[in-house]
Amino acid sequence: MNMQAMLKQAQKLQKDMMNTKKEIDEKVFTGKSSIVSVEVMGNKKIKSVKITEEKLEKEDIELLEDMIVVAINDAFNQIDSETEAKMGKYTQGMPGLF
Repeated sequence: MNMQAMLKQAQKLQKDMMNTKKEIDEKVFTGKSSIVSVEVMGNKKIKSVKITEEKLEKEDIELLEDMIVVAINDAFNQIDSETEAKMGKYTQGMPGLF
């Protein structure tokens, strides 16, 4: 394989990686925890937080805060899993790139 062909292949790989990363960044992931759901974009920006119960007691606030953390972390874990699944083919043997 000549150098020009290798460069062309590297450019295609880079373009494919960037397209895949963009696809993940634009996808919405929904994390859930009991009465809380959180929508997070693939770039880990929170889009929305929804609470399904209409009335909360004051003592429930701490529990609710914990549920929000769990829901956000659930969505982030989904993003990490999808990023690894889709980007892993590009980064085999190069941990920590994404």
